Amino acid sequence: MDSIFSIGIQSLWDELSHMPVGGVWWINTDRNEDAISLVNQTIAAQDKDSRVAVISMGEEPKKIITLESDSGPQKVRLFSMSAEADSLYFLSRDVQCSIDPDHYLVILKCANNILQNIPAEKLLPWLEKINKWAKFQNCTLLVVNPGSNNDKLFSLLMGEYRSLFGLASLRDQAGSYLYDIAFWCNEKGVSARQQLTLKHIDGKWHLAQQEETVVQPRSDEKRILSHIAVLEGAPALSENWSLFESNEALFHEARTTQAATLVFSLMQNNQIETLARQIHTLRRQRGSALKIVVRENNTSLRATDERLLLGCGANMVIPWNAPLSRCLTLIESVQGQQFSRHVPEDISTLLSMTQPMKLRGYQKWDTFCDAVGNMMSNTLLPADGKGVMVALRPVPGIRVEQALTLCRPNRTGDIMTIGDNRLVLFLSFCRVNDLDTALNHIFPLPTGDIFSNRMIWFEDNAISAELVQMRALQPEQWVKPLAITSDVKPILNARHDGHVWRRIPEPLRLLTENGENAPS
Repeated sequence: MDSIFSIGIQSLWDELSHMPVGGVWWINTDRNEDAISLVNQTIAAQDKDSRVAVISMGEEPKKIITLESDSGPQKVRLFSMSAEADSLYFLSRDVQCSIDPDHYLVILKCANNILQNIPAEKLLPWLEKINKWAKFQNCTLLVVNPGSNNDKLFSLLMGEYRSLFGLASLRDQAGSYLYDIAFWCNEKGVSARQQLTLKHIDGKWHLAQQEETVVQPRSDEKRILSHIAVLEGAPALSENWSLFESNEALFHEARTTQAATLVFSLMQNNQIETLARQIHTLRRQRGSALKIVVRENNTSLRATDERLLLGCGANMVIPWNAPLSRCLTLIESVQGQQFSRHVPEDISTLLSMTQPMKLRGYQKWDTFCDAVGNMMSNTLLPADGKGVMVALRPVPGIRVEQALTLCRPNRTGDIMTIGDNRLVLFLSFCRVNDLDTALNHIFPLPTGDIFSNRMIWFEDNAISAELVQMRALQPEQWVKPLAITSDVKPILNARHDGHVWRRIPEPLRLLTENGENAPS
């Protein structure tokens, strides 16, 4: 008769705790001490005659594993392995050198944060091989992986139900714990998308309350979780609204929802990547019934940023100039929607599509050509939507080096170079009809006062053809920028009011002939 092992959580029903031989189960924890406690309680939950082996990465097993006198197996085999991800590839070989794994529960307790940066192209093939090994050797392998940020790994493993029989995570929530089960398959059937509240009392894990053994219903469809800035100071509009001071607090609460509406606020450009990762995590882990909306409270989104948020799983992005009444109408319009677009398992794929160039400001002529050429050859980026390249020739009396000092791009991906008496700019992901607006943000003076003419390229083929001409320019025709001296004050004192650059007047105090202040 095949052995069946159990997770060390008291009162947890069999459908979510049993682990028959012949498969691999995986549990992530936020903290290393929680992982150690779960391993010890899982050992204690086995019968006295059970065969159990524990492998710890980077820690002495005798220091972290404890056996209870009144429960658990009579003997546990302890092993240690180096705290390196590459040691996983020798796991099956090393186990068989010491024991016959038939009808064994093998617990692998990973080192803290060790698997966060392992690439998917290495982890997934290993998981497939170790699953075949567990099936062939007729044993159960439980992987307990602690890490401070396992969301990326959890999202990746959700699609590996062919190699994993069970996937869950244990997260600390200020006094209680959320046990989030993506899927769990055993002799009792298959359970998926279950969230249970656990308590950790006297070193033991307990189910906080007796839950019904049914799939959790989508009873939160009417709930709206919103950043407080979305309502522009207005109170919650009904009992269904919950307001949060930050996107982070909203994100943590949203991890327990099934079909609610989430409204994030975007204030600054530097929030985009963090918000994108949060949306990607929610969409991958909580499913297609969630309605995720982003409201831009200040003008900060480029077209590529909006594409990134939508690609990560947002239903809608509300622009900054939409009034509150229009915003509420748009939030209402997503009710009842099912998200149907594909969201990649790894968010780095989306980030590489929308943020491929990490340069800004002046670049050497050849560096500029190479950077723009790489963007044109990037097949992940949309055709004829990668940006605008513009060549500006200064008016007579202004050298191109002087014109360069007035060029002040503030977006990553906007670069420029000088040569052949031209200032050449590439504005990544800028639409050609937004070029004038972009130039007004970059230059503190009207471009007509600085440059006599300009040439524009916005199609991929046209930009690539011009790059061929630019690469033919000899290095002696490249122009170096003016040397910067720290003791020279800027000539121009200006600020941008959202439409154009304006000079800031400087107050001057007049003196009389004897050096005293003149009367006001």
